[in-house]
Amino acid sequence: MAEPLRKIVIVGAGFGGLSAAQKLANAPVQITLIDRQNHHLFQPLLYQVATAALTPADIAVPIRQVLRRQKNVEVVMDDVTGIDTANQQVQTETGQAFPYDALILATGARHSYFGKDDWAHHAPGLKTLEDAYGLREKILTAFETAEIIARDDPKKAQSYQTFVVVGAGPTGVEMAGAIAELAQSLARDFRHIEPRQTRVILLEGGAHVLPSFAERLSARAKRDLESLGVEVRTGTMVTDISPGRVVTSRDPIACETVLWAAGVQASRAAQWLGLDGGHVPVDATLRPEGHKDIYVIGDTARHVPDGATHPLPGIAPVAKQMGQYVGHRLSAEAKGVPFSKTFRYRDAGMMATIGRNRAVADLMGLKVTGFVGWLLWGAAHVYFLIGFKNRLFVILSWLWAYITWQRGVRLILRDQTGGGTSSRRDALRSFGQ
Repeated sequence: MAEPLRKIVIVGAGFGGLSAAQKLANAPVQITLIDRQNHHLFQPLLYQVATAALTPADIAVPIRQVLRRQKNVEVVMDDVTGIDTANQQVQTETGQAFPYDALILATGARHSYFGKDDWAHHAPGLKTLEDAYGLREKILTAFETAEIIARDDPKKAQSYQTFVVVGAGPTGVEMAGAIAELAQSLARDFRHIEPRQTRVILLEGGAHVLPSFAERLSARAKRDLESLGVEVRTGTMVTDISPGRVVTSRDPIACETVLWAAGVQASRAAQWLGLDGGHVPVDATLRPEGHKDIYVIGDTARHVPDGATHPLPGIAPVAKQMGQYVGHRLSAEAKGVPFSKTFRYRDAGMMATIGRNRAVADLMGLKVTGFVGWLLWGAAHVYFLIGFKNRLFVILSWLWAYITWQRGVRLILRDQTGGGTSSRRDALRSFGQ
């Protein structure tokens, strides 16, 4: 009688979880992949959905579709609520309990407001398609509201044409540049406002934008942002955010739209394991201390390589390589093959786009900027998209926008609490009183 297959549960179908599952395709194991969403999301392009450049279908693909040919995977759409480590079971919101012989936690990260969680309502972040939908509506509705108010009070309308982005890492830089370009593309569409007079203010508490990049690339990114009309304020801390107002260490800013890109924190995985803090410390085999059957990867993990002073960054390449390593390790174990390798991250570099024909890239020591950097950034992102259709549609959307200077997804679709059409009605009622 054949021995039962090893049960491997993967929580999270992001870059790390999906890479692990795919690496186990030919292993004699039974995989259960649990995610609260039914799709894998290409987060690096999420800001382009928020700024009306791409549709959600361009950067997301159903998990079942990705793994439909992999017979040893069962996909479960559910929300994990806890882990019974003593009995080796994953518990979910629907009351299910999934037993495991090995568990991979790839649950990603969420926004961190550094103890000021009440700011979340006024300064949404960008991690999910729901976030992108909400931000797109908030941004587009701001222009529509300004158009109505400008008929009688152009000064008041200016606060709706002021956008503040908090945090100048890659997400903040790319978002600020995209909003500035969106405003330029609206130049001929309105009658009472001038979209090219839109203010985009990028706030950064540190001394440089893109602080993880080389200083020369950081300086170039700042110049490129300023050439787009973005006001870059480094060394500026946010001290309060309230409706229509951002207070900084320099001065208050009147604005109706604030976007948060300043920090992230790990998911609840640490709590499930009975650990303090957010990110889960892991060793060179990506396992937390005292849990030989549990692996933690991606943004959830805190892995400091030998000789390093800082943990690996929370970026897609790190998560993918971690997932591939764990998948390879578990596959070898299931086949009875000795496996003694520890995880080593192969750093291929970093890149960020500032806008049309503008990007900075540090690829294995080669520093590239401008149009060439922009082409490399585009090629890399298209390459890592899943599925031919997604790659084709993204290329066509970018080509159309490049030729016409137009954004093709400027649709306001739904009511968002605290943003979008509901806040627009509140603003207009207040203005009319």
